[in-house]
Amino acid sequence: MAGRGIGRLSILTPLISVVISFCLLGIMLYKRIRLGITLCVVPIVLALLTLDWSKIPWILYATVDPFRQDGLLSLLVTLASFSTSWLSYLYKETKMVLVLSEGLSALIKRQKITLILLPALIGLLSVPGGALLSAPIVESESKSLGLSADKMAYINLWFRHIIFPIYPLSQSLIVAAALTGIPLLTILLLQIPVIIVMLIAGYLIGLKRVSASERKNSVKNGSTLTLTFIASSLPISTAIALAIILGVMNNKLFQQGLNVVIASFAGLAVLALVSRTNFKTLTRPLLNSWIYDVTFATYGAFLLQNVTKTINIADAFRPLIQNGTLSAVWLLMMAPLFLSFLTGSPMGAMAIVISVFPGLFTFSPKSAALLYASTYLGYMIAPTHLCFVFTVDYFKTTLTKVYKYAISSFIITYSAVIFLYFLLW
Repeated sequence: MAGRGIGRLSILTPLISVVISFCLLGIMLYKRIRLGITLCVVPIVLALLTLDWSKIPWILYATVDPFRQDGLLSLLVTLASFSTSWLSYLYKETKMVLVLSEGLSALIKRQKITLILLPALIGLLSVPGGALLSAPIVESESKSLGLSADKMAYINLWFRHIIFPIYPLSQSLIVAAALTGIPLLTILLLQIPVIIVMLIAGYLIGLKRVSASERKNSVKNGSTLTLTFIASSLPISTAIALAIILGVMNNKLFQQGLNVVIASFAGLAVLALVSRTNFKTLTRPLLNSWIYDVTFATYGAFLLQNVTKTINIADAFRPLIQNGTLSAVWLLMMAPLFLSFLTGSPMGAMAIVISVFPGLFTFSPKSAALLYASTYLGYMIAPTHLCFVFTVDYFKTTLTKVYKYAISSFIITYSAVIFLYFLLW
């Protein structure tokens, strides 16, 4: 723990300081201040209010100190966020994401399957405005089906995010695993039933009553389309496969995030070869501030956890849980759900919740899975969720009209999450 041996020179009590700092976090997220800045500023403010100021620089370094076990974990996960962001943005920069989607669209005959798979496939690339990459394809595929604008928006939103809970290169999943101490693949496997329910709910609400015909692709172009799709999907497939293979090996560094770092750079190399990218194009994403925003947000999440451990904030909540005033399970269900819905930031919500909970009880696989599912589902329907906002704007509809589909899907899925937690996980 970073807080060993650190004295306090408190301006306020830890509990009041946490309330002030988390209110600041909510305000900064609501004002759309970059997540990386927000998650770095908030723990520094908390430290200024509760700790000896001369010790703060040491905490900033100790969070990613490679010679400390928890520091090495933070460093590897931060590097993993950086490398996966680079891979995602390069896919967009080289236009390979469009080649990938066009190839899949041409190969699949059933339009309903296309409407499910294409947003999900493009959703693998977590880039700013990513919803706008899949929206035109959803619109094109939906025209012949006679779908309304609000239903097209729902399909783009719901299916675009359906793969993330089991995506090993997802920054939110990587951070959740690291902060809870539960292996990434363990959380991923527990999310599979959730994904199945999400898929069924999305199909029943968005596509079941829609009649669709099969497209006919020419035999002449079949092999060309197949090769194009394989080539364009090879970089992301390589990265995912390598991350999983290295992750199941009995190596502590791989289980702490090094597997994702190696896998992402391997994906970058394959993408550069497949797209015949020159050095200038390969490094162009590094000029985009979004990559560094994600990287600093990851560091900030660990810094916040470090500071809250140092001030022992869990001591303020422990009596409330021990005497039954608060239920730990209820907090674990509702706190991340509410915070991610309010802020539109799954990483920010997890940083708040996980920074408080470790001192109250030890995370188990099922509690980590519940935390992640609650955070993610709250984020999906958040009115501050940028993908939601962009999608509604593109299809010229309103949040209210899309909510009639999204809320129904959310209720079905979250009911399944609660059932899984209490009866199966």
